[in-house]
Amino acid sequence: MSCRISLPYGTDQLTFRIQREKIAAVLSPIAMEEIPPAAEKIQEALANPIGCQALSKIVSPTTKVVILCDDNTRLTPANLIVPAILRELAGGGVRKENIKILMALGTHRPMTPEELKHKLGAGVLTEVEVINHDFRNPAALYDFGLTENCTPVKVNRLVLAADVVIGIGSIVPHHIPGYSGGAKIVQPGICGEDTTAATHLLSVRTRRNMLGIVENRVREEMEAIADKAGVKYVFNTVLDPQGQVVKAFFGDIRQAFRAGVETSRRVYGIPAPWRTPIVLASSYPCDLEFWQAHKTLYPCDMLVEEGGSIIIVTPCPEGVAVTHPEMLEFAGQSPEDIDAQIEEGIIKDKVAGALALAWAKVRQHAEVCLVSHGISSEMAAKLGFKHAATVEEALDRAWARLGKGAGVTVLTHGADTLPLVQVDD
Repeated sequence: MSCRISLPYGTDQLTFRIQREKIAAVLSPIAMEEIPPAAEKIQEALANPIGCQALSKIVSPTTKVVILCDDNTRLTPANLIVPAILRELAGGGVRKENIKILMALGTHRPMTPEELKHKLGAGVLTEVEVINHDFRNPAALYDFGLTENCTPVKVNRLVLAADVVIGIGSIVPHHIPGYSGGAKIVQPGICGEDTTAATHLLSVRTRRNMLGIVENRVREEMEAIADKAGVKYVFNTVLDPQGQVVKAFFGDIRQAFRAGVETSRRVYGIPAPWRTPIVLASSYPCDLEFWQAHKTLYPCDMLVEEGGSIIIVTPCPEGVAVTHPEMLEFAGQSPEDIDAQIEEGIIKDKVAGALALAWAKVRQHAEVCLVSHGISSEMAAKLGFKHAATVEEALDRAWARLGKGAGVTVLTHGADTLPLVQVDD
C-alpha cells in the first residue's frame, strides 16, 4: 500500500507516493484553526507592551523614528504591522517626515519597488521614506566599536540619528542564533559583513547548529550589538504554516522576544521519532534561493541516521545565492579546508564561508540530494550535493545506497521545523 504525499514547492505542490510501511513520520508545524484576524492580534500587542511603555507614550512630536523591517524572504505581514505602528506614532504626535523605514536585508539582495509595495503596502511607500540596507557600502555603516567578545559592530548609520528604533520580524527556529526575531533584526539585518561574519562563524564553530536553543553565545552577541546601536524595541509575530498570525508581541527587545519564543516553540516544535536513514523535506517557505533553503539542512541533520540521506525539495528560482555567487568556488570542500581558507583570508566573503562551513559539516554525516529546478546538477555538485530530477529518483537512489527497507521521515515545512526528538531511556 502506497501513501500519497504532497510537499509545498514555491507556489506549487510536488506530489509523489511512498510505500506506507517505509514512512516513519510526516512532520508539519501546527496549523491553527479559528485564529482571530491578524489586525486584532497586532492591536492587542501594541496595547499590551512587554517591558516598556505604550509606543505612543515613548515618542513625542520631535521624535525621529527608524523602523527596521524584514524582507521578502520572510512571511511577516509588514503590510499590516507597519500601518498599525504608523498610527501609534501619529497618536504620539510624530510627523511622517521624521519616520524612515530601513529594510533589514542582512546580506540579501535589494528589494525591488514591486517587492517593497507587496511587503509594505502601496500606502506606506507614499507616506514615508523606505531604504534598502546595503551591507557592503562602508558609507552606509557606522563603526560602534567592539563588543566584549571583540565582534566589530558596524551598523547602518541611520540608527545614529534616530531617537527610537523599532524592529519588525517573526520568530521561527533558526540554526545560527536558536530562533529568529528579537535582536536578529539588527544583526545581521542592518549590519556590515564583518559583523555578520563574526556572529555566523561563532555559531558554526561552536556546534553543528543552535536550532531551538534560546540562550546561547550568538544570541548574547546579537543583543550586545543591538545595545551598542541603541535598538530597544521589537514587534515580533509568530505565524502558523499558512502565514497566519498566531500571536504578536511588542516591547523590549529582550523581553518581547523571549515571550514570543514560548509560542514559537509550540507551533514549530514537533515531536519526532528517533533518527531514520532517509529524511525528505520541503524548504518551504524559505525557497527563493539556497541561501534561504539551506535552513532545511539543520532539522534534517537532527533526524537523519549517521551516513544516511537528506533529500531537500526546493525550487530556488534565484539559484544558490544572488549576493554570494563565489560560494560555488569553495562550498563543496571539506569543513577543515573551508575553515582554514577563512582563517588565511583566501575566502574573502566570510559570511559565505561560514554558511559553506555549516553545509560541509552536515555533509560529513549524511549525503545531501537536491530536487530543484533552480539549481542544476552541476551547481549542486559544486556545493558537494547530489541532484535528482524528481523526488522518486532521489528516493530510489537513497534506497539503492541504504537498502530497500530504509525508513523515511518527511518534513513538509523543513526550514521552519524544530524536531523534538524522542529519546528512549
